[in-house]
Amino acid sequence: MTSTNDAQKALPLKEKIGYAMGDVASNFYWRVFDVFLFIFYTDVFGLSAAAVGTMMLVTRLIDAFSDPLMGALADRTQTRFGKFRPYLLLGIIPIAAAGVLTFTVPDFSDSGKLIWAYATYIFMMLAYTFINVPYGALLGVVTADSQQRTTLTSFRFIGAFSGGTLVAFLTPELVNLLGAGDEKLGWQLTMACYGIVAALCFYISFAATKERIAPPVNQRSTITQDIKDLISNKPWLVLFSLALIIMLTITLRASTGTFYFKYYVGREDLIGCFTATYMLALAIGAASTPLMTKYCDKKPLLMYLMSAVAILCIGFYFIPATSIELMFVTQALIGFCLGPKSPLVFSMYADTADFGQYQNGRRATAMTFSAAAFSQKLGGAIAGAMMGWILSGMGYVANQTQSDSSEMGIVLLNTLIPAVFAVISVWIISRYSLDEATMYKVNQSLHGAPSS
Repeated sequence: MTSTNDAQKALPLKEKIGYAMGDVASNFYWRVFDVFLFIFYTDVFGLSAAAVGTMMLVTRLIDAFSDPLMGALADRTQTRFGKFRPYLLLGIIPIAAAGVLTFTVPDFSDSGKLIWAYATYIFMMLAYTFINVPYGALLGVVTADSQQRTTLTSFRFIGAFSGGTLVAFLTPELVNLLGAGDEKLGWQLTMACYGIVAALCFYISFAATKERIAPPVNQRSTITQDIKDLISNKPWLVLFSLALIIMLTITLRASTGTFYFKYYVGREDLIGCFTATYMLALAIGAASTPLMTKYCDKKPLLMYLMSAVAILCIGFYFIPATSIELMFVTQALIGFCLGPKSPLVFSMYADTADFGQYQNGRRATAMTFSAAAFSQKLGGAIAGAMMGWILSGMGYVANQTQSDSSEMGIVLLNTLIPAVFAVISVWIISRYSLDEATMYKVNQSLHGAPSS
C-alpha cells in the first residue's frame, strides 16, 4: 500500500493532463459510435434501421457482459507498472485494427454484410473494453482525495469532450477529403488516422500517470465475492441504475441528432457544427465541475442539472425546423448541463470503491468501474435498439424524403423521449447516500486522513 501522504496529496498538472489524454484517445472511437455509427450502418453500409437496432442490442449485450470479466482480470494483474496502466499499451493495436474493420464495407451479399457488421462491431467493442475498463479504474488508484478525484475526472472529461468535439467536427470533412468521392473508402481512411492519433494519446496517458492505492495486503477474493460485494454496496447500485438511465438520454440525443438535421431540418451540412457545439458545451460543463462542487454537494448538483436537461429537452420539441439558431443555443445549454454528469458520477464511483473497502475490508477497483461500464453499455444497447425499432416502425427509409410519421419519430427520439429518462434519473439520484460527511468518515478509516 502506498503511503497515506502520497495517496492524499495534490496531483501535479502534468498527471491530470496525461490522464485526460486517455479519454481523448477513447473518444476517437466512442464519439464516432455515438454520433455516426447508426447512420453509417443505414445510409452507407446499407442495413435496415430495424436490423441495426437489433444488432446494437445483441452486440452491446455481449460486450457489456465482458466488462466485469475485464475488471476481474485487471484487478488481479500484477506488474511493475501497476495493475491498470499496462493495458493502455497492450490495447492500442487491437482497438486501432477494430476501428478500421468496423468501418469497412465488404463486397458481400446482404446476409454476408450483416454477419460482417456483427463480427467487426463485437470485435470493436471488446477491444474498447480491453483498454477502457483499466483506464477508467485508474481513477480509483491515482488519488484517495475525493475533491482531487472530482478535479481529475473533470480533466478527464474535458479531454473526452475536446476529443469528441474534434471527432464531431472533423469526421464528415475527413470522410469527404480522404475518400475523394468514395464514402466507403473515406470512412476506412478516417478511422486509420484516428487509430494513429489515439495510439499516441494512450501512450502519453500511460507515461504520465502513477498508481498510488493498492488493495489491502494479502487480500484474496474470488470474482463471485467481488460481485457479491458490489451487490451489497447500495450507493454503487444507485449509480449503476443511474448510468443506465442517463445513457438512454445521452445516446438517443447524440445518435438521432444526425437524422434530425439530415431529414427534419434538411441541413445535413450543419451536422458537424451542431455536434461540435454540443461537445464544446459538454467540455465547458465538465471544466466547471470543480467550481460547482465547492458550493454544492455532488448529489443535489446532479439532481439540479438533470432536471434542467429534462426541461430543455421538452423545450427542444417545440422548436420549429426553421429556427436553427434556437436549436444551437438549446443544444449548447443541454450540453453544458450534461457536461458535469460524467465527472460527478465517475468521482462518485471512486467513492463507492472506497466505501466498499470500508464496508467489506476488500477492494475491487476495476470491478467497480467495469460493472459501471456494463450499465452504461446496457443503456446504450437499449437506446440503439429503441431507436432502430421506432424508426423502422414509423416508416424510416434511408436516403429518402421521410414521411410525416417518420419525421415525428426522429423528433420524439431527440426531444421528449430523452426528457422522460432525464426525469427518471432525478428520482434515482435522490436515493444516493454517500454525502461529504460519510466520505469524511470513510477516508479517516481507510487512510488515516480526511478527504478534502
